Amino acid sequence: MSPEAFVANIQQGFQDSANWIFQAIWVLAFVIIWIYGQRIQTTLMLKEVEGSLYRIKAMRDKGRQIAISTIREIGKPSEDPTPRVDRLLEHIDIEPVTLDPTGIIRRLEHIINVRDFRLKDEVRRMAPHADEVQLNNLTNVLETALALNQIYKIVRHYYLMGKKTLSFYIILQIQMLLPLIMRESEAFVNALKAFTLGQPIGDGAGALVAARLMYSKEKREISQDTVVSEVEIEGRKAYVIKAKGPGGNVGKPGEAIRQILEEKEGKVALIIIVDAAQKLEGERSGEVVEGVGVAIGGPGVDKYKVEEVATKYNVPLSAILIKEGIEDVISTMRKEIIDGVEEAIERIKRLIRENTREGDTVIIAGIGNTIGISQ
Repeated sequence: MSPEAFVANIQQGFQDSANWIFQAIWVLAFVIIWIYGQRIQTTLMLKEVEGSLYRIKAMRDKGRQIAISTIREIGKPSEDPTPRVDRLLEHIDIEPVTLDPTGIIRRLEHIINVRDFRLKDEVRRMAPHADEVQLNNLTNVLETALALNQIYKIVRHYYLMGKKTLSFYIILQIQMLLPLIMRESEAFVNALKAFTLGQPIGDGAGALVAARLMYSKEKREISQDTVVSEVEIEGRKAYVIKAKGPGGNVGKPGEAIRQILEEKEGKVALIIIVDAAQKLEGERSGEVVEGVGVAIGGPGVDKYKVEEVATKYNVPLSAILIKEGIEDVISTMRKEIIDGVEEAIERIKRLIRENTREGDTVIIAGIGNTIGISQ
C-alpha cells in the first residue's frame, strides 16, 4: 500500500468515527429531550418566576417601608407604628355569601363601609397628629402597600407549589401572567410617590372634570365624602358631583345621584358620568370616548344604585371615558390625561346641547380618586 493510500484510509476512518459520534450525540440528545424535556422546561420556568418573585418582594418591602416612614413623618406617633402596619398588610376582605343573591348589594356595601372605617381608624391611631386630608392619603399609601403584599404572596404561593410538585401546568399559569403582574406591581410602586406627596393621579380624571366645572361655586356635602355644586351649563341647571378633596377619597357618587333624583322626583333630563377607563394596547392615553351606561368601577355598589334609580325614573344615562393604561391610573397624572380632561368638558357641553333643552336639569358625576384635587 502506498503512503498516500494509507493516509487516505486513516482520514476516512477518522471521518467515519466523527460521523458516528455526532450521530450518537444527536440520538442521545433527542432521547434526553424526549424523556426530560418537560422537566428541563419546568426548571427554566421556575428560574424565571423566581427572578420575578425577588423583584416583587423588593417592591413589597419598599411599599412597607414607605408606609412606615410616611406615618412617622406625618403622624408623629408616640410608639413604633411597624407592628400595626404589618398587621394591616395582612388584612383580608371576605365577600358576602352569594348562594342567596337577595340583598347582596346592601350586604356588600355594609362590609365595604366597615372595612373603610376600620382602616381609617387604624391610621388615625397610628398618626394622631395628621389632619383629615393626610389621613386619607396615608390610607391610600397603606392600601397600595397591602396590594403589593397580596401580589407577592400569590406569586410566592404558585412558585412554591410548582417547586414542590414540579407540576408543569401550575408553573405555566403564573409564568404566563408574569408580564401583566410585573406591570401592575410597578404601577403600584409608582403610586406610592403620588400618594405620599398628595399628587393627583390618573384615576382622578373624572374628579378633575367635575372640579373644573364647579370651580368657584358653592359646594355642599351630599353624602359621605361627596360634594355637589349647582352650576349653569349651556342654559341648563347642572348638579355636579365629585368626591371630597383634596384627600384621597372616591366618595359615594351612587348615593349622591340617588339622593338628587329622589329630591327632584325624577325630573332630570340626563345623567352624565365621567370616569377613567382601561385603554387597550394601541390606543392613546387620554383618548376620550362616549358611551351609554354607568361608568363607575369598583365593587359595583354605586353602579347598582345609579342603575336602579335611573331605571325607576327612566332617566337617560351617558358616559364619557378617558382612556388610560394601568401605569397611568395610579401614577401622577400626565399631560395626556389633562388634555383628555379638557376634551371631556367640551363633550359634556355638546351632549347637554344635543340631548336636553334650555331650563332642563342634568346631573354630572366625576368619578375617581380625588387625591390632590380640591373640591
